[in-house]
Amino acid sequence: MNGAMSHPLPETKPHIMVFPYPAQGHLLPLLDLTHQLCLRGFTVSIIVTPKNLPYLSSLLSAHPSAVSAITLPFPPHPLIPSGVENVKDIGGHGNPLVMASLRQLREPVVRWISSHPNPPVALISDFFLGWTKDLGIPRFAFFTSGAFLASILHFVSDKLHILQSTEPVCLSDLPGSPVFKTEHLPSLIPQSPSSQDLESVKDSTMNFSSYGCIFNSCECLEEEYMEYVKQNVSENRVYSVGPLSSIGLRKDDSASDVDAKALLSWLDGCPEGSVLYICFGSQKVLTKEQCDALALGLEKSMARFVWVVKKDPIPDGFEDRVAGQGMIVRGWAPQVAMLNHVAVGGFLSHCGWNSVLEAMASGKMILAWPMEADQFVDARLLVEHMGVAVTVCDGGKTVPDPHELSQVIAETMGERGREIRARAKEMGQKAHAATEPGGSSTKDLERLVKELSSLHEDMILKD
Repeated sequence: MNGAMSHPLPETKPHIMVFPYPAQGHLLPLLDLTHQLCLRGFTVSIIVTPKNLPYLSSLLSAHPSAVSAITLPFPPHPLIPSGVENVKDIGGHGNPLVMASLRQLREPVVRWISSHPNPPVALISDFFLGWTKDLGIPRFAFFTSGAFLASILHFVSDKLHILQSTEPVCLSDLPGSPVFKTEHLPSLIPQSPSSQDLESVKDSTMNFSSYGCIFNSCECLEEEYMEYVKQNVSENRVYSVGPLSSIGLRKDDSASDVDAKALLSWLDGCPEGSVLYICFGSQKVLTKEQCDALALGLEKSMARFVWVVKKDPIPDGFEDRVAGQGMIVRGWAPQVAMLNHVAVGGFLSHCGWNSVLEAMASGKMILAWPMEADQFVDARLLVEHMGVAVTVCDGGKTVPDPHELSQVIAETMGERGREIRARAKEMGQKAHAATEPGGSSTKDLERLVKELSSLHEDMILKD
């Protein structure tokens, strides 16, 4: 009788491949998404180079049987110093070089896929790695920036001639037909493209032709641009699953850090909403002139502040003069814990997308100083579309007028900023709700899981 029974298909977990881009702002959100997929029963192979392997340690500890690293040597490039494998060690201008290097991994990755006994049913790769859509398996482009940026990249993908002009560019197909100065367009779109730059542009603009697109964003932040993306991606396979920092593996381990304890204790003694938090991300170091202007602006504003500096040249005597009014933090600060503290009322930021998401999830208004990359686009979204930010300066080399800066800080942190703070608080509630059960991002994550599972089932049936 047993011989006549039909046996069920073997139970294997769906296997997917993940390919992050080696820069903090790109890598960490994709690992947060991977964590969520592991919680939902997937096994994951992550492509990584040796020096980026430590970033996987938390994920490997949390999911030892589900996650494995595919460690491939970082391909050499004549313009990348030996030993450099992460953008943080070369700076943002190195992105086209790193992108060019990673293209050389195509053959090793194809070999790995074809020789695996249980090959991945899909690939989730960073949007900087557009060439990965041709590896023979369905590719989901993972955007570490928002749908507004993706829409702009898509708009210019077949109109690179407009970048030859010095005139402002009108993005006429996009909602609201926004107009940008060419120098404020994402720096991945070079104004005088060399052949190498054109390869980078191609990699970052060809994503809409992938099998699907995943965004570290949520509907409430940029609904009209998410809609634009959906209209341009096949079969509406577009998923906004953010802010991923709210549901990721990473937690600010502030309780175990003595300096962080002292900082949070100082904040505990400040009135609600009175402190301006200042941080320009992991890449940017201010010049002496910029530091002097910001320091004088802060001092004159009389606003309480916490300023996170790396190697920035803080003026001599500044810390003594502002003792009691502000704190200087050197190196690392627990940003999420800071932004969620009741005493913090605003965030002076470069408007990198991860910082934007952390501010929005915390319901904090932004004082925007965009400097490079996608930051002008992000600032435009915050200031003009959402009304949760004010611009205080723009440009990576611009030195703000300290008197104007002090005035903007004093007014925004005071009575005049009340409406902006209220809008930011409301946006925070919406962003928080998005990642809760039944929220828009949770539903999209469930849709993504369903799509990946159906690809797995299709592969089993083919076998």
